[in-house]
Amino acid sequence: MDSAKDSILELMNEYCYRIDRGDLQGFADLFSQGTWLVQGDPTGGDTGSAAVMETLKNIILYEGKPNTKHVMSNIQVEVAPDGKTATAQCYITVNQAVPPNFPLQPIFIGHYHDSFTCTDGVWHFTLRDIQPDLAGDLSHHRADF
Repeated sequence: MDSAKDSILELMNEYCYRIDRGDLQGFADLFSQGTWLVQGDPTGGDTGSAAVMETLKNIILYEGKPNTKHVMSNIQVEVAPDGKTATAQCYITVNQAVPPNFPLQPIFIGHYHDSFTCTDGVWHFTLRDIQPDLAGDLSHHRADF
């Protein structure tokens, strides 16, 4: 089970790395078999890469990057006894800076609730349910805010 937990943690980290480096398509591809949901979204979230990519069109990029750092903490991963499904949760803090007019600051703090499935030895998201707890100034992060 430890290798499963390691693989899941790697996938959770990849989520942060891809969005922070501006790899929007790579980020969307993490949900090719899953749903990306922000609680309170009246659409019920985005299922599949194409739907996630459509939502990401509102991300503001600065020379190809959103100038963010997603930092996960308090990570817990639970793998089912059969080794084919898992759940995880963690806190998330998103920091952003857009010099010279937007100094480094947290723009979002929340809680990720995740579900995963292992298919042919590869783990993938089935759900990332994002619970917003605190929101700061998102105007430099999303064009629709």
